[in-house]
Amino acid sequence: MTKPNIIEEKPISMFDLKEELDKNKKDMGELNFRAERTSEYLDEFLKIKSKQGKELIEKLKELNIPRLRDQHLFKLADIMPHKPELVKLLFQGTPLTITDESCKKIVKIIEEYRKWYNEKKLKTLEKERTDALEVAT
Repeated sequence: MTKPNIIEEKPISMFDLKEELDKNKKDMGELNFRAERTSEYLDEFLKIKSKQGKELIEKLKELNIPRLRDQHLFKLADIMPHKPELVKLLFQGTPLTITDESCKKIVKIIEEYRKWYNEKKLKTLEKERTDALEVAT
């Protein structure tokens, strides 16, 4: 078995991955089993669209929080914590320490983008409820 040569290691967000999978599906017609399952997972758990995600990451970068790297920004955009405690918990296993003030700033920015997710989730729940009522009658 050959050992692949890794040229570059670069973090990627879930919304960027979804965009790449959609692009591949459009080019190739269909995805392989793993890529299709990954796409289904992202459809279920993705909380933000690519354009909004890039805007969110730029706004988080503008905070100029020391030692906050791209991998941390992508994790914040993927998880979108809604409480300062959850921001701290997210980085608990890393050497990154964030002040309470920075956590509050992060949550404030993320809340602007969570509105879209909450509306999407609400529409999905309403549709499921309507479908269930139709089946019951």
